[in-house]
Amino acid sequence: MGRPCLRAPNKTPREPRCASGRVAARRGDGDVLGSGTARSLDASDDGPRRNPQGRASFVACLCHSGLAHWSPMRVALAPWPATRSAPSRPRGVLLGALRLGRFALLAAAAGVLLLALERVPWAAEQPAPPANQDEAIDQATERGLAYLAKSQDADGSFPSNWGKNTGVTSLCVMAFLAKGHTPGEGPYRDVVNKGLDSVLGSRRQDGLLVGEDRTHGPMYSHTISTLLLSEVSGMVDPERQKKIDELLPEALRLILNAQKVEKLEPFKGGWRYQRDSNDSDISTTGWPLMALRSARNNGADVPKEAIEYALEFIMKCRTPDGGFAYQPGQGPGPARTGVALLSLELCGRHRSEAAIGAGDWILKHPPKDPNEEWYHYAVYYCSQGMFQLGDDYWKPFSATLYESLLKQQQQDGSWPIGSSGREGACYATAMSVLALSVPYCQLPIYQR
Repeated sequence: MGRPCLRAPNKTPREPRCASGRVAARRGDGDVLGSGTARSLDASDDGPRRNPQGRASFVACLCHSGLAHWSPMRVALAPWPATRSAPSRPRGVLLGALRLGRFALLAAAAGVLLLALERVPWAAEQPAPPANQDEAIDQATERGLAYLAKSQDADGSFPSNWGKNTGVTSLCVMAFLAKGHTPGEGPYRDVVNKGLDSVLGSRRQDGLLVGEDRTHGPMYSHTISTLLLSEVSGMVDPERQKKIDELLPEALRLILNAQKVEKLEPFKGGWRYQRDSNDSDISTTGWPLMALRSARNNGADVPKEAIEYALEFIMKCRTPDGGFAYQPGQGPGPARTGVALLSLELCGRHRSEAAIGAGDWILKHPPKDPNEEWYHYAVYYCSQGMFQLGDDYWKPFSATLYESLLKQQQQDGSWPIGSSGREGACYATAMSVLALSVPYCQLPIYQR
């Protein structure tokens, strides 16, 4: 049974603190792109927004990013008890008491050390069997995050068969954010900060945030990294925020300019592997669209025409049975239909005819087997899209999703690579954690 929008266990509600006050997107009557219950794309609506406190404007006038002001938790310590004069004892008795006291202190210190180790996620023993499905999901996601934390390289990146891929690293960092582990806080603060630093240091001379990327499609890595920077903006310390403020406007401009490259009619509005590609595909297009929508939520001056233009391309990929294809004229698949559904839901066409049709198609063809083509891509996009579509679609879909993913998790906390051999175990695990963490509503772009 599908879960409602939850908060991560043992976490305070994120609404007042999430990314400088960004709160869950609300469905209002404001209609910019669609009709009826369509979500507004107007940055002035009552959707996710910045806390005006600490708001800064980019010189490039592309993005307004806020900076949360946090106060560290202060723990009040009880005063030491007043000393009392002890009755005199023979010297031998006093020495014996001192020796016993030393043993007691050593025993107490050992106990404290054991308790501390139990609190370190990757040092903990296997948890007790879960009492219910919610517990099972919580344990599975935490075990997945512990695996990612152990796998992180010294430079902050996460390993993949594509080398130091910023797209994979950004997805891994977002997996921690999706469970409520924010930069600078909690047991994974260093993991998140190191991963973010790896992405912040990845800019090439041509402006792409890809670092040493060896893939055939650098626009994947660039747009996923841009989405991460937009989502984490306002959660970080002033030094990192300054770097984000410098990189994000340029990264967004690169995405917008790549959309304007001259293309044949069927491919207009979308994106492809390279910034100068003259065709488009739905798989690549989903990420820049999410990055633009996230930035617009944060106050960036992203033209709504750019988002509408991308939706026009996505609609060209629709098939007669309600699914969506990789490119116009091709056949549908779960990953491609999931991309289309989430794009429609977040960009002004909530529960439109096309969105409902995509939801129906996914219920008939849910991703189940990790060896299916683009399986992890499919579980990520389908879970996010079906959750946005509503409980009448999310509940039946999530039952299949949970059963599939919980059974697949391996002893070390990772998920099997399956068809994601090129991307590797960290990618498969991050995408699985992101799919399971949907109801926690921690990433602002995916709140409903």
